[in-house]
Amino acid sequence: MEDKIHLTKRDRIKVWWRSTFLQGSWNYERMQNGGWAYSLIPALKKLYKSKEDRSAALKRHLEFFNTHPYLASPVLGVTLALEEERANGAPVDDAAIQGVKVGMMGPLAGIGDPVFWFTVKPIIGALAASLALTGNILGPIIYFVAWNLIRMAFMWYTQEFGYRAGSKITDDMSGGLLQDVTKTATILGMFILGALVNRWVSVKFTPIVSKVNLSKGAYIDWNSIPSGSAGIKKALTLQGQGLALDKVKVTTLQQNLDLLIPGLMGLLLTLFCMWLLKKKVSPIVIILGLFVVGVLFHYINLM
Repeated sequence: MEDKIHLTKRDRIKVWWRSTFLQGSWNYERMQNGGWAYSLIPALKKLYKSKEDRSAALKRHLEFFNTHPYLASPVLGVTLALEEERANGAPVDDAAIQGVKVGMMGPLAGIGDPVFWFTVKPIIGALAASLALTGNILGPIIYFVAWNLIRMAFMWYTQEFGYRAGSKITDDMSGGLLQDVTKTATILGMFILGALVNRWVSVKFTPIVSKVNLSKGAYIDWNSIPSGSAGIKKALTLQGQGLALDKVKVTTLQQNLDLLIPGLMGLLLTLFCMWLLKKKVSPIVIILGLFVVGVLFHYINLM
């Protein structure tokens, strides 16, 4: 019986260092997939000896991947553990690895921005700026050193945490634990993406359906509004009481659609794009097509 292949700490350090360049080949089609595959190359070379196995491993890791660049580290750790078990004969298929990646990257993406961009970085920046304003050269030096120490330490320890957690996940292959985790992660990832459709996809149809003249008292009479701050206050008060801003109520096609199901057109557009992807249409073609259609519809005042 052959000895099991294990990823040493040195192997994992190589992956950790390469993950610094996760966004080095960011693209609109699969986003961080190039940097992700680049990060895993040292581990894949160690785990798979034949050219065919290495090629297959790289191919499955060139699928779509996108999350906060620092929160990719725990996903990397879990993926390393899954690939290690697969290389040692465990029944870990492509769908299981991709499912765990997709399930983790969605929730983690929302954590990175508030933690790093809106908390850690402003605090360090404020400290460094206060020193720099006094002419102290330590300001920019402290900012550079402190930020990178925090960033690199976080990425290393969360990658190690993911690696250890991933090893535990793969301990009970026969009991179906990995299948349960894969299914749960996939459902969670799809739920997150579905919830964000209404926020990210905006479709607005501008054609006017109707114009109705409102009776006096149902709209703000701007001639009776005083000038200055007093007028602004009164106008806001009247609007808060439900008065319209204009005596003509204009109803657009989009307003009617929103009354039916808010965000319906955004959802349909998303489902249409998913259908095109299923038909093997290139994401680049879809992006260009949406751009052309959007410009055309705006030109003819449809959107």
